Amino acid sequence: MTTPQKWQFATRFRRHAFGWRSDLPIQRIKEAIAEIKKVARQQPVVAADGAVTFLVKLSSALERVDSSSGALGTAVNRAIDTLVPIIANAHVDERVRQRWLARLWDAVQDDEMPYLELLGDYWGELCATPTLASSWVDELLPTLEMVWRPPAAGHGFYKGTSACLASMYAAGQYEALLSLLERAPFVWWHDRRWGVKSLVALGRKTEALHYAEASGGLNAPLSAIASACEEILLSSGLHAEAYQRYALLSNQGATHLATFRALTKKYPALPAADILRDLIGSTPGSEGKWFAAAKDAGLFDVAINVATSSPTDPRTLVRAARDFGLDRPDFAVACGLAALRWIALGHGYEITSMDVIGAYDALLVAAPGSSMGEGEVHGQIRALVAGSAPYCEFLKSALVSRLRWSAEGTLGT
Repeated sequence: MTTPQKWQFATRFRRHAFGWRSDLPIQRIKEAIAEIKKVARQQPVVAADGAVTFLVKLSSALERVDSSSGALGTAVNRAIDTLVPIIANAHVDERVRQRWLARLWDAVQDDEMPYLELLGDYWGELCATPTLASSWVDELLPTLEMVWRPPAAGHGFYKGTSACLASMYAAGQYEALLSLLERAPFVWWHDRRWGVKSLVALGRKTEALHYAEASGGLNAPLSAIASACEEILLSSGLHAEAYQRYALLSNQGATHLATFRALTKKYPALPAADILRDLIGSTPGSEGKWFAAAKDAGLFDVAINVATSSPTDPRTLVRAARDFGLDRPDFAVACGLAALRWIALGHGYEITSMDVIGAYDALLVAAPGSSMGEGEVHGQIRALVAGSAPYCEFLKSALVSRLRWSAEGTLGT
């Protein structure tokens, strides 16, 4: 007889175990995931059972925590993303898996915040077999049909909607799923994406594209819709069309540099310069935000062009001037001067005198090796400091420790 696994997280995730601060529960969630993943290496079934136990206990333990920052919700969603494959891939008989699903479903129904709603999207994977998925369709579908029956007109809500749609897809009930979505009281991508997946599974990719594009509207996640359409075209080998129609919208990252890297990775056959040109053209008035991407790609002329023609973060420019002062002095000088110019015009977040001094010091290093020469670089600095931009006086006061001023206010060394 095997000894039951003693989970450390079990005592930490009691009902109302945490106060209002979110830092401790976030840390405890990370520790629980690490504990489960460690066991999964040797005992995948035990780990899957532990993952179910953790998810069941999670919501009630977090009820009193302030989640307004979004950090806690993000941690919970990452936990679900990590633990679902452990549960889904465990080799157990259908009775054990059904007990797991019943426990999880009870937790979803009792989840008031809600923290566990993402589980519904994974319900088909959690079922693991079409047979079990069909049994959950039989369980969930009658209630969903009742909620969506006129005159509901969009006012009905059912926690099992995502789980039902995911189960129908996992069970291969594609036509029934499409028919059900036609009765939905409103157009919502979160539901209609299952219709797109069903049409693709049926081999009707052109219809799937039209279906996805018709799912837009007010507050619709256009990037997610574009991503689904892009994937359909890529799976059909239509890379050029996928790029032209959807790529720029569907691959938006947390930063402009991340967006550029995602596109160059997904479309390696396209020249990086062409991708960057398209990205720059897609954001008129904000071209400077692509400076880091251009620099990262080694497109230094493009980088300087966007940095001098559109507001660019001064700190990013100062770092570039410092990093390339010896290897590419002309580029470094252009970056340093652009940084001082944008600071003088009031751009940048919480700029301090140290940022100004950093730009000046980087210029001193790069100027001797540049085609401009030290004299012209100093002349450019004089012009910036003596100009009429809103923050020229700030430049002058910041550089007083580096430069000597005459009584007339001209710059000397």
